[in-house]
Amino acid sequence: MFFKFLKLGIISFALTCTSVNLFAQENSTATAKQVVEKFQADLISVMKNGKQLGYAGRYANLQDTVVNSHDLPKIARVIVGKEWEKLTEDQQQKLEALIIRLSIASYAHNFKDYAGESFVYDSEEETTRGGILVHSHFNIPDDKTVKFDYMLKETGTSWRIINIIANGVSDLALKRSEYTSILQNEGFDALITKIDDKIQDYSKQ
Repeated sequence: MFFKFLKLGIISFALTCTSVNLFAQENSTATAKQVVEKFQADLISVMKNGKQLGYAGRYANLQDTVVNSHDLPKIARVIVGKEWEKLTEDQQQKLEALIIRLSIASYAHNFKDYAGESFVYDSEEETTRGGILVHSHFNIPDDKTVKFDYMLKETGTSWRIINIIANGVSDLALKRSEYTSILQNEGFDALITKIDDKIQDYSKQ
């Protein structure tokens, strides 16, 4: 069941960049732990009102919290690895915008109702590359607890999530394996179509 929580409406890339800049200015002193805890609290809040909000409402409510807590442009680059440098500037911008939409859509789809779930902070540690790993777990009534590890890097004056590991499974690694394979074997347009189809599937369910 934990895989549904691993998965990461429409959003304008220009508006997204504006939201990111405003968040950085207003939350420059937020610690990595605080970034994670706010993100988790916002998820629970949306879950509690998920049925009433519907998919579009959940998407709208989660848009800012996902953008402001994740370094989505960096994630877009990392998940295609060395293939990123082979893309044109227009292709890079298109992929970034689509990854932003996919991330918000996946949360809006997967965190859609509430049955007493809760996030609990465990600990945090510094990484050898200057990042911070925030350890927590997700309590699910009548089900197994999910261990979440959030990898954060400092971007400018704020901390941002660059990877989420659920019960030892890295979301970034899964996406990188899949997306680089599609790029290498089927091409850029095929990857864009696959991601867009996934977003559409999320919006219908």
